[in-house]
Amino acid sequence: MATRIYVPCDTTALSMGADDVARLIEHHAGVQGVAIELVRNGSRGLFWLEPMVEVETASGRIGYGPVEPDDVQGLVEAGLFDGASDHPLFLGPVADIPYLKRQQRLTFSRIGITDPLSITDYRDHGGFDGLETAISVEPQGIVDEVKASGLRGRGGAAFPTGIKWQTVHDEPWQQQKYIVCNADEGDSGTFADRLAMECDPYMLIEGMTIAGLAVGATQGFIYLRSEYPVAHRILNEAIRRAEAEGYLGQDVRGSGRAFHLEVRLAAGAYICGEETSLLESLEGKRGLVRAKPPLPAIKGLFGQPTVVNNVLSFAAAPFILAQGGQAYADYGMGKSRGTLPIQLAGNIRQGGLIELAFGVSLREILEDFGGGTFSGRPMKAVQVGGPLMAYMPESQWNTPMDYEAFGQLGAGIGHGGVVVFDDTVDMGEQARFAMEFCTVESCGKCTPCRIGSVRGVEVIDRIRAGENREANLVLLEELCETMVDGSLCAMGGMTPFPVQSVMTHFPDDLTA
Repeated sequence: MATRIYVPCDTTALSMGADDVARLIEHHAGVQGVAIELVRNGSRGLFWLEPMVEVETASGRIGYGPVEPDDVQGLVEAGLFDGASDHPLFLGPVADIPYLKRQQRLTFSRIGITDPLSITDYRDHGGFDGLETAISVEPQGIVDEVKASGLRGRGGAAFPTGIKWQTVHDEPWQQQKYIVCNADEGDSGTFADRLAMECDPYMLIEGMTIAGLAVGATQGFIYLRSEYPVAHRILNEAIRRAEAEGYLGQDVRGSGRAFHLEVRLAAGAYICGEETSLLESLEGKRGLVRAKPPLPAIKGLFGQPTVVNNVLSFAAAPFILAQGGQAYADYGMGKSRGTLPIQLAGNIRQGGLIELAFGVSLREILEDFGGGTFSGRPMKAVQVGGPLMAYMPESQWNTPMDYEAFGQLGAGIGHGGVVVFDDTVDMGEQARFAMEFCTVESCGKCTPCRIGSVRGVEVIDRIRAGENREANLVLLEELCETMVDGSLCAMGGMTPFPVQSVMTHFPDDLTA
């Protein structure tokens, strides 16, 4: 019987030489006359161990990592195909690795375990159970389960997903309606969407199909970041296979209801992560923010009712429909229900993806999971939620991961990206970067964002040069208030948050 060997095929593992590792494992197996079945799974999210090679044994899957091509021969000689422990890269049973064992994986329960493109693998691990439930109930019943789950948008705004679906559901069913997935993942330190699409693409397909059945939409679009070629290839193949199996098309699993799905590449602009700018781009126009109202749920893509959600929002729907909204709501705290995929990046020793129920403290994430800085120096600041969010000092790291708790500090969770800075970082430069980022990425439609960010860079430069410092500090504060209150969307409205946090918590760096 062939020994099953797993070598990840996602972007992170590929960048670390996974293809060469897989090729060499096959070569050495052939030389030794060992029958193996090589499975290209997805990453489990333990990036500091990639590529992580797994061997299926009678006692479970045994891991080795990080495996470089030069390590393969030594691993084989040490007994890789038998799951032997006599090698420095031996990790033991993968399921028992503390980084994994302490998580609550609902959305990411399959990544790293299955072959991403195998529908059989997906079904064997609970896939499409949620869709089968959705087919068996009325559309309103689907919406009710999502509302009961307490699921909020995972893209950053944290708007209740069930309310959005209800709004589109309540529009006349004679209209063409659309489901649009915002997969233009652009926040610094974020990669959860990419992992979901590369490692478990049918989960997204299932979630979007459930949304289509819930609101009466027959067409869906995945607006995919253009810098994700691996996800692009995997999604297109997964959609083709799902259509062949009847999970997409004119008659979804014999329900008599249609749902079609296409992937469209994004325009390479950060602003297209804003839902109305995304819709403009999807229509073939320049990515400019639309004024609201009307909301996209009423008048969205091509002027029709449209559900626009992030990858992780749709990815949560299969669990909710399969297990029930209450099962999802049982995780979390306050108004933040369920789990949050947290991405650890920046100057961190154990970077990767963790999924935990809301309520875990930021300090626990940084120390127990992240293991401190990669440089070994003390942590100075942490930015959670992307380049438009506040820099948090150590005094705030005991804050629980909760939308309201972070909001009270003037911070945000956003898409769940956590970027760590050690004590060598000049936070004044980080404040300048926030304004400069806005000058580059603004769509230019509104004056506070377009002009305010340019003036922000100029004022910070004057402060740092010591020119009329006190007056310019006052001017910077007033400029930030104008951008927050006057900008058309979150691009200009949130750019001041990191700047204000530096002014409050790291004033010496700003004036250095």
